[in-house]
Amino acid sequence: MNTFEKTILFTDTDGFARFRTETLPLNEGKPQARLSSLMSSGGYQLRESPVGFRSEFHCSENPQWVFILSGFMEIGLQDGSSRVFGPGEHFYSVDLLPQGASFDAKVHGHWSRQVGQHPLVTLFVRG
Repeated sequence: MNTFEKTILFTDTDGFARFRTETLPLNEGKPQARLSSLMSSGGYQLRESPVGFRSEFHCSENPQWVFILSGFMEIGLQDGSSRVFGPGEHFYSVDLLPQGASFDAKVHGHWSRQVGQHPLVTLFVRG
């Protein structure tokens, strides 16, 4: 595999959150260990969400990678669809409030929740 699939949660031109996928080339390193280009980051945070956790609709405050370390995280969108991410999975969250907009919980953002019998542990890496 010479590419990495990057799942992106983003704010579309109509203000609604959606998912899309991009492919990043792994064009550095050695044949046994392919690497992407070096990306900058603005720090990281770990979070543990207890069983039963669910957020309200919200937008990401900053672009960030979200890596699921243990447990399961469901992300729900305004259109009623949702997607579950498990251990070892990730997404890049750029679901930001459009510039100049006031947050409207019927249009903007996504919700997240812990799924299953075990707490959710996530790593957030600022982009």
